[in-house]
Amino acid sequence: SRKDPETEPYRSKYSARALLQEVKQQLSAAEDCGEAPLLAVRRAVLEYELGVNHTDTEELSAGEEHLQRCTQLLEPHRLSRDCVSLYIQAQNNLGILWSERDEIKTAQTYLESAEALYNQYMKEDGNPPLDPSEHFMAEEEKLTDQERSKRFEKAYTHTLYYLAQVYQHLEMIEKAAQYCHTTLKRQLEYCGYYPVEWALNAATLSQYYLSKQCFMESRHCLAAASVIFSQAGQVPSTEDNETEQDQQDLRQRKAEIARCWIKYCLNLLQSYALSFQDNIGELDPDRQLELKAQRKKEEDEKENGRKKAVLFGTSDICDSVLAMEEKVSSVYPLDFQEAREIFLVGQNYVQEAKEFFQVDGYVTDHIEIVQDHSALFKVLAFFEEDYERRCKMHKRRIDMLEPIYADLNPQYYLLISRQLQFELADTYYEMMDLKVAIGNRLEELDLHTIKKINSLAQLAIKYYELFLDSLRNPDKVFPEELEEDVLRPAMVAKFHIARLYGKLITSDSKKQLENMQTSLEYYTFLVDYCEKHPDAVRAVETELELSKEMVGLLPTRMERLRAKLCPFI
Repeated sequence: SRKDPETEPYRSKYSARALLQEVKQQLSAAEDCGEAPLLAVRRAVLEYELGVNHTDTEELSAGEEHLQRCTQLLEPHRLSRDCVSLYIQAQNNLGILWSERDEIKTAQTYLESAEALYNQYMKEDGNPPLDPSEHFMAEEEKLTDQERSKRFEKAYTHTLYYLAQVYQHLEMIEKAAQYCHTTLKRQLEYCGYYPVEWALNAATLSQYYLSKQCFMESRHCLAAASVIFSQAGQVPSTEDNETEQDQQDLRQRKAEIARCWIKYCLNLLQSYALSFQDNIGELDPDRQLELKAQRKKEEDEKENGRKKAVLFGTSDICDSVLAMEEKVSSVYPLDFQEAREIFLVGQNYVQEAKEFFQVDGYVTDHIEIVQDHSALFKVLAFFEEDYERRCKMHKRRIDMLEPIYADLNPQYYLLISRQLQFELADTYYEMMDLKVAIGNRLEELDLHTIKKINSLAQLAIKYYELFLDSLRNPDKVFPEELEEDVLRPAMVAKFHIARLYGKLITSDSKKQLENMQTSLEYYTFLVDYCEKHPDAVRAVETELELSKEMVGLLPTRMERLRAKLCPFI
């Protein structure tokens, strides 16, 4: 069919159909003088081939009729060695056919029926059954038991593969992942896979395990994906010469797997950073010691469970996968050094992904990778106890994000533009807090530190204001009610701006009073908004509580300052 002309894409399919119809007629003529059961099976084979032929040419109704006839002919003998493989393949194809009609529940029925039949046959008989192709072969051409078994297991692997997709459509995510894992394992076991496709499916499955915080399983899938993908360059192409497009596709797939590794490293660091946090988001030393004591016990238990887990591949592949796994941990880091090792692996994959997803041609992908790189620095900074070094890590984030933001047209990339505005504001805010903490350790604040604190605060305010301005309508009016997806970021931006004006250091009392007034206005906005829109309260409970407190305290402080200024005003 690959050689069919573009004007007649199904020419060879139609020729094959004509031959099948001819054989079917000859078979009907021979029915009176032959063995009925054998002829019935042969008719079923022809109906099956005609069904597949019609579905291949997008004639689904005719395809369904032929496949249904096939299963009806086989029904009484479906558990026999002659029929079971053909029956399962017919059920598989009916499942695919109904999936293409978006009748997923019907597809599920056929595929689960095929799965049940395989299990029943293996339990009651278990011998390699005949392959459908053998029904028209001479005795000396028949397949070996080994080949029969291989083809039968391949048919069943297809059943599981299609069931995984059906469960995904039905949002039975856990079951879909389980079937996907089993399919991948069987494909390796029976050597029935294309390296690139297999690797991408394994990398995708890793992201499911990541969402469940099953880091050992996620790493195993990614390590297997990387090992199997490396085979892609060793497999000869079906064409004589690989095209430039083929090479481009390979580079893209490699970069996609690299992005899955980035997410793995990032999630591993982030999830355990949360475990360490105290109530103000800092590293909790007591919690750190407690987790260190727990980890040895958990590692032993995991290692024992590991041996019972579903591992991929033959011994050769397993050795390569295990070697790949050893390059990065799957247990939470307990200090900066351990966190840094995971960070460095993630950073290497950032470089690998960026080689393909360059800003020229892949704007969104490139920015997402840079954002992940920034997030890696952010979470690594959490483990760093030295405030100056932590500040430098945040500066690295600024250096990678600001140039991208400067080149971005918000008219076309509004959502990404907002994300970058908010992240830049948050990063400057974090740096300002660190500089204040460093300053508090000094006997007296020097002029350089004061300038630095003020500069960082002003830059944080600038980016928070840019974010808030992006929410305004064309008439520059701020919305009376915020959309749910921007509610919390907008309220946090208002709260942080209020706090930042309170952190600005000035010896000018009049300027200090102006800053306090601005700060009060932002705190008041948050309190008033939540009074008008009570549903917003749950999104900003902590910020609202502190804002109410400041709305109560600031007017008194401002009165005191005004009293001091009174002789001069």
